[in-house]
Amino acid sequence: MKKVIIASLMILAPVVAQANSAGCGLGSTLFNGQSGIAPNVLAATTNGISGNQTFGMTTGTLGCDQNDTVSAAADSFLDANMERVARDMSTGQGEALETLAALIGIEEADKAAFYTVSHENFKKIYSRDDVTSGEVLASLKAVMQSDSVLAKYVA
Repeated sequence: MKKVIIASLMILAPVVAQANSAGCGLGSTLFNGQSGIAPNVLAATTNGISGNQTFGMTTGTLGCDQNDTVSAAADSFLDANMERVARDMSTGQGEALETLAALIGIEEADKAAFYTVSHENFKKIYSRDDVTSGEVLASLKAVMQSDSVLAKYVA
């Protein structure tokens, strides 16, 4: 029993570290109005397991605001999905990277360039193990600024 509890705590530790904002999604909707570490961890875990933030952002449901500013929405999404975005960026493809591109406002014609540039500059964008979502977004914007196709998305 002790091993199960220890394993559970080890699995939840990264979630607890980011539990101050679960973002939008099914978990945030289910635990709406509750405060404290436990409801935030459960909301973030439910959001992560169910993978429904993209749906919520697209449809404006599950507590996701379609009218949120692009940078705020991208920052919020990135904060809740750092590992998924890192995984996708490291390979140059994936749903999380596609969602981030949409939240930044990358046009369909420029998405291939966005995927390539983020993949080629992955080590600059995710510069260290404890990098924050704000730092990742700032590094991503700097990389985009230096690219002739993507610079127009960074004002």
